[in-house]
This record gives sequence, structure tokens and C-alpha cells, in this order.
Amino acid sequence: MAGVISYSALASALNRGYAAASTDTGHDQSAGLFDASWASGRQDLIEDFGHRALHLTTINAKSITQAFYTEPPKYSYYTGCSKGGQMGLMEAQRYPDDFDGIVAGNPANDWTRFYAGAHLWYSLAMLEDQESWIPRSKLPAFGEAVNEACDALDGIEDGILQNPLACNFEPSSIQCPVGTDNSSCLTEKQVSAVEKIWSGVKTSDGDLIYPGLVPGGEADPGGWGRWVTGAEPFTSLHWLGGEGFFRWFVFNDPDWDFTSFDFDEDLEYALQKVGNSVDSNNPDLRRLRDNDSKLIVYHGWSDPDISPVASINYYESVVDTIADDMRASSYSTALNRTQNFFRLFMVPGMGHCSGGPGPDRFDALSALENWVENGIAPESLRASKVVNGEVTRTRPLCVYPEVATYSGRGSTDEAENFYCAAPSL
Repeated sequence: MAGVISYSALASALNRGYAAASTDTGHDQSAGLFDASWASGRQDLIEDFGHRALHLTTINAKSITQAFYTEPPKYSYYTGCSKGGQMGLMEAQRYPDDFDGIVAGNPANDWTRFYAGAHLWYSLAMLEDQESWIPRSKLPAFGEAVNEACDALDGIEDGILQNPLACNFEPSSIQCPVGTDNSSCLTEKQVSAVEKIWSGVKTSDGDLIYPGLVPGGEADPGGWGRWVTGAEPFTSLHWLGGEGFFRWFVFNDPDWDFTSFDFDEDLEYALQKVGNSVDSNNPDLRRLRDNDSKLIVYHGWSDPDISPVASINYYESVVDTIADDMRASSYSTALNRTQNFFRLFMVPGMGHCSGGPGPDRFDALSALENWVENGIAPESLRASKVVNGEVTRTRPLCVYPEVATYSGRGSTDEAENFYCAAPSL
């Protein structure tokens, strides 16, 4: 949960000629990646963590820069991923004057619902009983079965799901025969756990709290084995994150048991207590638009942490808000107006901020600079897959809702042989 200064990000910005700043969001992470005991009884630290630390850091960084150079920065940019993506969207919504441009990757912006509907729900599905947990040894066969069913849906067999939402793979298709259990199949309870994780959790009224994960990337080294299953029960990052947040941010109880969580009453209590401090899910970005600032969001389709569907849902909510502002204009018109200042790029095969089977290296910041400073909006981003220092594949990342489409000519490992187009139904 933050708590560190990102010196590598500072170095990267300095190498590009920027004056750079980073924040630990007001606390120290030395006690552990998901330790949240620092938040116990400290609403001030929760406010810092949620939004205030970055805003004040930005104000002070600009003042220091102006004092040193005797003139203010010409342009100011922000880039961050995961919690950093949440912070980027918080800036866009709450402090739209801070930056001329923002890059927010794999954002955990609907923070409270994400911690309940992802961290807790995925953990409850996996740890319902001893037989529900999936050992890492089963993930290669699971991932291979998903790819065999859905890899070629885009016309190319490349180990990447271009659009996981089109994948109708049924986990029950690899269910172990009665009386058997080995690494090539899932037991009945393990199948049920996968179905729960993919479908997401709903309230008792049937309202979706947070979307589930999507097929793809299950066997990747940074995929399900790290986030969903863990090396053994009660070691997954989903479980560690969910327990810490609700134990200290919400209930302030070191003995709180995650299995006791009520997705109606406890979620509502959490939203009332800390939602306003940590959630950056406001779809009204008109102040950002009117400030002539630009926003790029990207999200890996194979993210095992934050559902990529959440970024699509947020983007669509922004389009709907723009449509309402235009008084019942058509969706296409509202989408075009939204794309004038906010563009979403889905990244096939990329995991949580990086990694995964797909091309995961791309320069969103240069695209943002060109958009802000020259008025040239990015129509695509060129992504590369690098293995052992060598580029093995390139692909264009397209502006949502368009997807990369193979031209039918040349190597499928070269971006030049693809174009961006609306997805086929």
C-alpha cells in the first residue's frame, strides 16, 4: 500500500530532462507490502494515502522547481500504475489543475469495492475450504486449456487473448473425473472457485459489486500463482491485501476475520467510512476537460489483480456523463468528445502493470507529451515484447473500443502488419 519513494521512476524522469518528485503517500512500508496498521485510528493518514499526499507533493514540487529555475514548469505530467493509477485518476477528478497530462495504468480507482469485490471475494472463493484452493502445479494445464479454447478467436494463434470477454471457456470442461485429482484437471470445488472469481460478487439485490477477472494469463509467473492462489493457502496477494485494508482502514480491529465480511452491510459501512478518502471513481471529468488537460489510461487484459473490466466500466461511465452533459447526444458523439481529452488503451496479454505473455513495453508518456504540447492525440501505442534483451514481438495498442486487427499479410510478430478497427461481433 504505497509507503515508498519510487527512485527508479525519479531516475527515469530525470533522464528525460524533467524535474521529478515522488511521494510515499505519508507512511512507511517497512513493515510489509500490504501492512496497513499505520492507518489505525489515523484518518489524517488515510486522507494522505487516498489523495492529499500527491496533491501537496505536486504543489511543493512546483514551488521548489520555480525557486530553483526562477520560472514555473512549462508542463507538468504524472504517471503511475496500480495504486499509482488510482492516484492519477484521483488527481484528474479532484485536482484537475495539478497536471497538464496524466498517465494512469491498471488503476485501482474503485478502491473500496475493489478491496471487497476482488481481494476479499477472490480469497473467499479460493479459501472456502481446503478443497477449493488450487495449487500452482495445476495452473499450467488450466492456462493451456483457456488458450486452446480462445487463443484463435482473433484469427491468430499467438498465446494471447485479444479480447477475453469473447472467451466462453467453461472451467468445468477440465473437471477431474470422479475419484481422480492430478495436475491436468480441476476438482469440482476448484471449478466452482474459478467460476466465482470470473463472475464477480453481487449484493443480495443482485447488483455487481466489482467485476471478476477475465480468462487469460493464468499460468504466467506473475499471474494467478502470485495473486490468486499463492504458493500455499493464505499467502496470495489478494488475501494479504484484503485482510490488511479492512482490518485497519475500516474495522480497526487486529483480530478481524475476513470470512465474517458481509457484502451488504459491511461494504456499505466501509464506503461510508473511507470511500470518500480513497475512491477515485467519479465519472465527471468536465473540469479536467475544461482545463485542456489530457488523460491516458491503460490496463492489461491479463491483470490478475485489478479486473480490466473495471477500467472499461469507468471509461464508459465517463462517456455516459459526457453524453448527459450534451443532453442525450448519441453514444458515438459522446465517445468522440470524450476521446478529445481521455483515451483508454487495453493491453492484450499484459499482466499487472507489466509482464504477461503479451507485448508489455510501450511509451505512453511520449504520446501524452505529443498530445498536450502539439495537439496530436495518440491513435495507437507501439508495444514490444522483450525476451532476454531482444524484441520478439511488436503490436499496436489501439484506442478503446478499437482493437488491433491483422492485415493478413506479413509476420504476426510485427506491428506494421496490424491496423486498429472496431472489434468484430
